[in-house]
Amino acid sequence: MSIAPTTAPSDAAGLAWLRRWHRAIEIGFWIGLTAVNGIANSVTVLMDIRRVGLDFADWEPAVWEWSSGIVILLLIPGVAWLTRRFPLHWGVLRRHLGWLLLGSVAFSLLHVVGMVALRELAYAMQGGNYDFGHWPSELVYEYLKDVRGYIMIVSVMESYRFIVRRLQGEASLLGPPDEGEPVESLDRPERFLVRKLGREFLIAANDIEWLQASGNYVNLRVRGHDYPLRSTIAGIEARLDPERFVRVHRSYIVNLGGVASIEPLDSGDARIHLRDGAAVPCSRTYRDALRARVGVA
Repeated sequence: MSIAPTTAPSDAAGLAWLRRWHRAIEIGFWIGLTAVNGIANSVTVLMDIRRVGLDFADWEPAVWEWSSGIVILLLIPGVAWLTRRFPLHWGVLRRHLGWLLLGSVAFSLLHVVGMVALRELAYAMQGGNYDFGHWPSELVYEYLKDVRGYIMIVSVMESYRFIVRRLQGEASLLGPPDEGEPVESLDRPERFLVRKLGREFLIAANDIEWLQASGNYVNLRVRGHDYPLRSTIAGIEARLDPERFVRVHRSYIVNLGGVASIEPLDSGDARIHLRDGAAVPCSRTYRDALRARVGVA
């Protein structure tokens, strides 16, 4: 196991760029994919119609394809939330798979209803009428198509998150040694293992400046870098030194040694300014206990 600086300068610049632009990249990817599919499918369907001589107007294939693509694009944030709430990891796969399958049913129903509504609107604007067909049989048919697209979307999201975690480094608790007694307490770890691009590093627990819950992960902030740890915020709180770490929010824990100041807010909450320049929220539930811990009257 090597012990070295956890992030090279070029890696740090790349991760900073990714953190800054990740939202634009994600939105741009899905919009671009929808546009490419909409254009390509509209053209190929129109070519097929002309080839066999079917009686459809040239605008109809575009309405079919774009009504579907637009609704799917609007459903992407919901799928993203669902996969963050119920991620596909081996340890929780069986427990989360049922929720993801239910999500596929909701995805297909919303897709069909929205798609048909847009088509009916488009046809009405052209002075025509759109006939979806026999709803029960068409819903089954559409679901069999939608579930493949849903699986693709979930796979892309999980793959993207996996790559990002590997780039920034993923933290884990040290396990027991193969032989002999552990050199430090496993219940109250003094160090965490970080895996990054095939390498392994150790970070000291006391070097963690603050922690933030993020779905089924907790991000450990160490010297400006976030390392996701697969845990709940309550689970990791129970294993940290209570003399050094304190809960300040349902989603945040701070290292008391890194607190620079506490800014009261009119709402009764507070904002904690840390020595690394970050600011994290402190809810009123935890505010008085924090002020007492840091010696502020």
